[in-house]
Formats: sequence, structure tokens, C-alpha cells
Amino acid sequence: MTLPGFFEGTGMPDPGWWEALWPDPAQVLSDVGIRPGMDVVDLCCGDGWFTLPLAKLVRSVVAIDIDGALLEAAKVRTAERGGASNCRFVEADAYDIGSAVRGPVDHVFLANAFHGVPDKPRLASAVRDALKPGGAFSIVSWYARPREETPVLGEPRGPATELRMTPQQTIAEVLPSGLRHVRTVDVSPYHYAAVFVATR
Repeated sequence: MTLPGFFEGTGMPDPGWWEALWPDPAQVLSDVGIRPGMDVVDLCCGDGWFTLPLAKLVRSVVAIDIDGALLEAAKVRTAERGGASNCRFVEADAYDIGSAVRGPVDHVFLANAFHGVPDKPRLASAVRDALKPGGAFSIVSWYARPREETPVLGEPRGPATELRMTPQQTIAEVLPSGLRHVRTVDVSPYHYAAVFVATR
């Protein structure tokens, strides 16, 4: 059962395997083009695995999640490791990103959630409207491989096989928003990142 506002197949993993899957989150951020001095949104931030390295890298972070408990965990994780001074945590639906940020941002980062979004073009359009001209939207997703072929710590992990999307499927869902696809990069053995820019 999917709760209202919660994207399908996007629950947080058990403790331990997040680190096994993403041992170097800062490298992922670099791979998608996030740089010092940027204002960034960590959309559907979950428990903050990427929020902390973002906070250490960029000028400001708005971490958004619809799950208040996960958002609180992200706050604690970030604060305990000295990265909370430039972070703002907002409990909100991802579609409402425009009202959650206080002005246009340089980059919107979305990891492990796009496959479950019911209306993907709607979300892409909302992200576009939250970006500065030339700003970027990066989507990190599981490759469309059978779930049993993506083990972490010896167990099949990630969303159900039927929810997974190829890079081409992801690109096709985003392009109607007017965002332009600029590159797709490998960011883990099981993940790619599709990067788009706002051209207005």
C-alpha cells in the first residue's frame, strides 16, 4: 500500500547497506556537477545520506522530504557531523518544491526516488520552475536490471524490477518539462545519473 504523497518503492533501506552501496557520496555529487558555492535542493532526502556531504560542499542546502521522521533523522545525522549551519529542512511533498525553496537554486539533486513518482513530467516541471537559468536537475536511479542482480551485502536490493527505468525512459519523462538533457553518467555499479539543465 502506498500512502498519499509517498512515492512507490522509495522506502529507506535497513541500516548498514546504505554505506555499502554509497561509500563515497561526495564523489556522486561531484559526478553530477555539484560544486562549491552552489545553492542546492536535496529532494526526497530521506535520512540525509547525501545531505551531509552536500552541506560540506555547497553554500546552502534545502533538504526536502514528505516523511517527518526521516527528515528528523537527516537533521540529526547532519548536525552530529557538523554540517547543519547551512541546511534548512522542509517537510513537504516533492511536487511543492517551488513553495519549499525561498528562491531559485543552482541544482536539484534527486536520488533513488524518480522511479516511484506517479507524475514524472509534473515533478520535472516543478523542478524546472525552482531552478535558476542554467541550473541543473540530476536524477540518480537504479539501472533497469532484475532486482536479484543488484545485491548489497548479499541480499537483493533496490526497487522492484518492474519499477526500474532505463536512462532513455528517464530522459523521455523529463524532456516535456523543457529541461534539456546534457549527460548520463555511471555513479555506482547499479546506478546512473541523468543530468538536465534549465535553458530559460
